Amino acid sequence: MTWTKSLVAAALLLAALVLQTSVLTAFAWDGVVVNLVLLAVVALALTQSPQFAVVAGFAGGVLLDLAPPADHVAGRWTLALLLVAYVAARVRPDGRPSAAAVVGTVAACSFIGSSVFALTGALLGDLAADTGQVLEVIGIGLVLDVLLTPIVLPPLLALLARFRPDTRPLGRLGGGLRPAER
Repeated sequence: MTWTKSLVAAALLLAALVLQTSVLTAFAWDGVVVNLVLLAVVALALTQSPQFAVVAGFAGGVLLDLAPPADHVAGRWTLALLLVAYVAARVRPDGRPSAAAVVGTVAACSFIGSSVFALTGALLGDLAADTGQVLEVIGIGLVLDVLLTPIVLPPLLALLARFRPDTRPLGRLGGGLRPAER
């Protein structure tokens, strides 16, 4: 099951990257594209263990840092998506998250991810825009991510819920309880 879950996560992150860097660039708003990799990382963080989510955030960040249109210092998206995965995994509810909780999590994670990316760019001297432009890009990115959340996240959450470690039956000895309840 672990290998299957890892392969599904890798395929999900790779598909999100390909769609984000190829198809969705045609629908950019002032040069800002929906961050599908961030949405995939949030979906993984809401359905998997925090450790798995952080590894997925790292992998998604490395993919974004090394994708061909990248024009920034490598590692900026990696750090941003690591923090996004951590935050999303920490705020997830024990049960099935409500629609409002998912949208709120995506909004917070989009703001955090874009802000960390911008701040690391400023610290490294890799920022080609002034503060007003950066704030505008962060705001547009947040709006686009939140607008696509009702379309993208429900199917991802349904797919990834099949691989959630604490929803699997534990058999006769476990009594059907999740590990935290034993």
